Amino acid sequence: MDPRPLSADELRKLVDSLFKPSALIELAIVAGCLLLAWGLVRVLRGKQPRPGSTWFGDRIVDGALFPALALLFVWLARALVLALWPQELPQAVMRLAVPVLMSLAVIRLTVRILRVSFPDSQLMRVVERSVSWLAWIAVVLWITGAMPLILAQLDAISWKVGASKISLRNIIEGSISAVLVLMLALWLSSLLEARLLRGATDNLSFRKIAANALRALLLLVGLVFALSAAGIDLTALGVLGGALGVGIGLGLQKLAANYVSGFVILAERSIRIGDMVKVDNFEGRVSDITMRYTVILALNGREAIVPNEMMVTQRVENLSLSDTRVSISTTLRVAHGSDVETLMLQLLAAVADVPRVLKRPEPAVVLAAFAPDGLELNIGFWIDDPHNGQGNVLSDVNLAVLRVLQQAGVTMAYPQRMLHMAAPPEAAPATGAATAPAMGAASAAATAPTAATAPSAGF
Repeated sequence: MDPRPLSADELRKLVDSLFKPSALIELAIVAGCLLLAWGLVRVLRGKQPRPGSTWFGDRIVDGALFPALALLFVWLARALVLALWPQELPQAVMRLAVPVLMSLAVIRLTVRILRVSFPDSQLMRVVERSVSWLAWIAVVLWITGAMPLILAQLDAISWKVGASKISLRNIIEGSISAVLVLMLALWLSSLLEARLLRGATDNLSFRKIAANALRALLLLVGLVFALSAAGIDLTALGVLGGALGVGIGLGLQKLAANYVSGFVILAERSIRIGDMVKVDNFEGRVSDITMRYTVILALNGREAIVPNEMMVTQRVENLSLSDTRVSISTTLRVAHGSDVETLMLQLLAAVADVPRVLKRPEPAVVLAAFAPDGLELNIGFWIDDPHNGQGNVLSDVNLAVLRVLQQAGVTMAYPQRMLHMAAPPEAAPATGAATAPAMGAASAAATAPTAATAPSAGF
């Protein structure tokens, strides 16, 4: 791309050159450069596509490498044509192709970096469209020669900040430089983070903290360069750092505590990605650990976002900290008189055949207690995949136990209560017989005077 824009006369000549027969030769050269760039990217990428790749994209042409190589080939072709035929070929098409391909390369690189760094952000879609519009507008202004006039007007709008004079052009150029530097920092951090986390198994948490620290460092360095490019005095960062310290001490202490706790969790590896934990009566598998919070995925699909400070200061049950194996038990009662020794051997064989039950340590069946209702048996077994659920494997074991009881004809105990009736005392019948005549005599005695008084009333 030429360092200076076109003047009005040069623009008129450029437009006239586009309608000459030599423009077809230039179009063929540009098409050949595009085809050569596509073929080289196709060879470098391989037969299999690489979804989400910054350089290759999803369909080769939507990556950042294709417009960059096309720009290089067109620039080389133009230089070669200038060296061989300096006056014979106007080179209008190639002169237009260079800024267009440069703008396309900037757009593709920006879009791919934003999609890799923020894959689920809707705001990035707006940023992508804004960058595309700004890039194409800048190309049009550059080609038409209007760019110097606009820059001169922007440079005329200025004001003094302390001892420095800042113009609107300086702010715009500094902002563009800051955005480019931060984009480069995000791109490098995304590439390094993907490389660090690729193929991680046991040391995933350590790689996660390294990736987070590397991203923070790159963003800090990018921010310093961006501020320098924008013309901001870096000595002002001392005041900013003091204000930030006061803010952390007062209003951001919880946020700072979560960030520090995130580093502690990742450094100590007390909680790792993939562990089964229980926090605040919520049990699930740790699916992600960020600098501010930890994501716990329950077996029913619910997700809990737990602040890292809670993971450090409160009681956390980790089912797979030092060992992923988990012990599960179930209890049953059989009727008194059952052949318990034979039944225990049958139950051991049935439980061991359940798919998720471990052979080592092997299952165990013990006679736990002599209950009033029956004999209590306790069955214990181990699994090493608690993230797949514990209730389902317990159900499979209970079904296997039930089949054994049905085949062996063993009756499960049910609550029983025995009622003992006390016998009546031996003297009770004799006493009752003796009192019956006495009561009759008393009745006769009581009625006798009544009968006797009736005649005396007549006298």
